[in-house]
Formats: sequence, C-alpha cells, structure tokens
Amino acid sequence: MMAEIRIHRAGPGVTLQDMGRAGYLAQGLSRGGAADRLALHEGAALLGQDAGLGAIEIAGSFLSLEVTAPARIALTGAPMRACADGAALSWQASHALAAGTRLDLAGSRGGYSYLHVGGGIAAEECLGASSAHLGAGIGRMLDAGDRLALGPDRGRAVGRTFTPLDRFEGGILRMIDTPQTALFAKSECQRFTETIFRKDARGNRMGQKLVAEGAGFATQTGLSILSEAIVPGDIQITGDGAPFVLLAECQTTGGYPRIGTVLPCDLPRLVQAPSGAALTFQFISLEDAVALERSEARRRAEIGQTLRPLIRDPHDMADLLAYQLISGVTCGDDLERGMP
Repeated sequence: MMAEIRIHRAGPGVTLQDMGRAGYLAQGLSRGGAADRLALHEGAALLGQDAGLGAIEIAGSFLSLEVTAPARIALTGAPMRACADGAALSWQASHALAAGTRLDLAGSRGGYSYLHVGGGIAAEECLGASSAHLGAGIGRMLDAGDRLALGPDRGRAVGRTFTPLDRFEGGILRMIDTPQTALFAKSECQRFTETIFRKDARGNRMGQKLVAEGAGFATQTGLSILSEAIVPGDIQITGDGAPFVLLAECQTTGGYPRIGTVLPCDLPRLVQAPSGAALTFQFISLEDAVALERSEARRRAEIGQTLRPLIRDPHDMADLLAYQLISGVTCGDDLERGMP
C-alpha cells in the first residue's frame, strides 16, 4: 500500500504549496506557491531533498493528520505547538514518525507554518506545479478526510535542527524604486521611510495591508495610473493612502501607484510578522539589491551546512557537567559561571 497522509482535521488556510508556477504572467496567472519560500528551502535542507517538493502550508490555523507508514517530517516557518501521539516535537527540526502516528499542529501566532515530508507529496500537477492557487481557482484548501500520497523517500537523516533567519517579529523591509516612485514627492518618500507601520489583521496570500498613524500617502498626479504588470513585493498605495504589499497570489496587472518594491529576500519578514508587528521601509539601490539577493541565494544553498543534532551527543559536550542531565542537578558551580 502506498504511504499516505490522512487528514483528520484542518482549519482554514491549509493548502499544498511548492515554489509555484513561473512563466504565466502573460496569461494572467501569478506565480503563487509558498508564501514563505525560504521555509521550503529550510525544510528541504532538514530532510536532504529538493526544495521544489510540495509541503503543507498552514496559514495561522491548525492541522491534525496520521501517517500510514514510517515517515520523516520537518517543521519550518512560523512555530506552532506540535505533538506526535501526544509527545511534544521541536519546531525548526526534522523527526521520524512511526506508521499510524497522529500528528497535531496548532497554536500559531499567525504567519505561515510548513509541514514537509520525506519524498514530498505526490500530488497531481497543474501547469507544472502542485500548489493550490485559490485566487485562480487552482486546487483547494485541505479538509478532513483528504488522503495525500507520499513520494519515495531516499533519505534517512532525522533529529536535526538549525537556527532560522530572524523573521518572526517584524523589522526593516528593504525596497527598490519602481517606475512610479518618481511620481511621489521626495518629501513623501522620506516620510514613508520614517513611518512605523503595523501589520493589519486583514491580509491573505494575495497581499498585506499596513496601517500607520497620520495622513496617508499620495502621488503628485493622483491615481491616474495606467494598469501595468505587477509582481509580489510591489507596494501599492491604495485610494485611502495606505500601503498594500502584494504577495504570492497577487493579480498580474494593477493601476494603483507603487511607491517601491520589497526585495524577495525580505518578503518572509513581512509574511511571518504577527498581526500588529512594527515594520519600516528602507530604499536601497538596484545594485545593492542584486548583491543582497545573490548573498541570500548563497545562504539558502548552505543551510544544510548549518544543521546540528537536535539532541547533542554527550561525547561532543566539552562542558558536560554544566548540563542538567538529571533535573536540577549540575556540577554545582552555576552561580560562579553566571547561570540562573
């Protein structure tokens, strides 16, 4: 019997996602794919497989499932409470599940969480990808009773973890000029970069609205902009003057003026920030943006080199007596070493 995932419970916003569909903008279809593409690379590194394999994306919701055969899994993206048959599992890590294990994921603060499976999920492809693109009517949300076949898993390693890129509390979003940035007065662009925005609770895979105190933003020419091609990361200034950052399932054309475009390597910081998190913007040059993207591509490729055992081997612990191997018992010099 083919190995499967059997869904017992699934909240709203639980979908199958991969790297999406490139090359269909002319046909009116945006790329789609995972909201946090970095999380796909992290999961692939933990399991030693290709980042293009599909994973289950959980958008601030919950999921309960069962595996019908032994399986390796990895958990990345926004941390959740994870339990396998009631036993807690670490996030940002890989684990082995025995056949029949029930996995329960819940308690996200928001953002996007990912469940990866060794061998990936063997789903039928549409236009070269298996990801759901709800805005285009491709695929659907996962639901109780669904069965997902697993691909062949040629890996073996589990029990590995890493330190993820810090992107779960908001921060600075770097951006470059768009062809319409010059339509905004220099003073307006400066005020934009000096403003502290908050992530609005209203957001989805199409885009994220940001809110701030004070007046909204506007061009010197109003909203009389011809509709043209747009991409994830574009920051549209809507009719009320609020910025709206386009994301994976955005439309392919739009007529709102765009004050800037967020770098792809910074979009995970936006999508993973909790509701209400503080976000600011910074203009950088195109040359600096290209250098940053190349640097991030190298860092993604090297994630596998940063993995470490989830449970450390005692033979590798030079300061073994400093660890509470028996609860509450150490070598006795905690205060001298500044430990609580």
